[in-house]
Amino acid sequence: MKTLVVTADDAGLHPGMTLGALRAHERGIVTACSVVANGRALDDAIERLRDHPKLDAGAHLTFVGGERPLSPPEEVRSLLGPDGAFLPGFRAFAVRYFLGRIDAAELEAELRRQIERLLAAGLKLVHANSHQHLHVLPRVFEIVLKLAEEHSIPWVRIPRDPAVSLSPRSLEIGILNRIGRQARRRLARSAARTADRTVGILDAGRLTPGRLIRVLKDIEGVTELVCHPGVGDRELAGVYDWGYGWDEETAALCDAGVKEGLRDRGIEVMSFSGFEAEHIR
Repeated sequence: MKTLVVTADDAGLHPGMTLGALRAHERGIVTACSVVANGRALDDAIERLRDHPKLDAGAHLTFVGGERPLSPPEEVRSLLGPDGAFLPGFRAFAVRYFLGRIDAAELEAELRRQIERLLAAGLKLVHANSHQHLHVLPRVFEIVLKLAEEHSIPWVRIPRDPAVSLSPRSLEIGILNRIGRQARRRLARSAARTADRTVGILDAGRLTPGRLIRVLKDIEGVTELVCHPGVGDRELAGVYDWGYGWDEETAALCDAGVKEGLRDRGIEVMSFSGFEAEHIR
């Protein structure tokens, strides 16, 4: 049996991203969303998510990308740049990480605050992942797994995207897959679960109906599709220069042809909570 969980990342980062996730849930195939606890639009996201109890909420742990920490800056100095914000992205964090300059206690304190803020807002957290998938780095993964177990979060994302192309992005995905194999071995000794495959990472922000149909061939066992829907490309692009097509991705996730393709291939779209309910039975 092939089963697909569709997770919209970045809810709470910007109102347009939250609206995209909700629209793709109401009209399309999205079954889960991951929420940025230190996002500038968190309060808006929390309010909107209350009206969508069937959309699984998760923690989108964010400690890069120029966002601000929930922790007092003096308590997480190793995570910050000179402007007091998190480092700009994966590469800057990875360099500092491999040089041994990321303080594990500081990172744990910040991630704990993020999870606890979401829980305090009334969200039931069913899954966890991170911005730019940095949580799979070994020492970071140990912290995330510890916090997931401590807060009874049953699912943790581990990248395993089989998509390949001749591009620098594809090389990055290959590195993530390799690190992810080590994370899967570690996960096997815990109570947490992860999908058999994680797809859509290579096409982040650029999913179209055609690309989604091609992704369907990579679904195996329990697969998580990572997506980034949004509403209002012009406004979003004015804040985030990621080159994403948020509106187009939202439309693709609601496309009738994609839904038909899922049915034709016998792929069941399910939420993380659906698996938990089956496990209890």
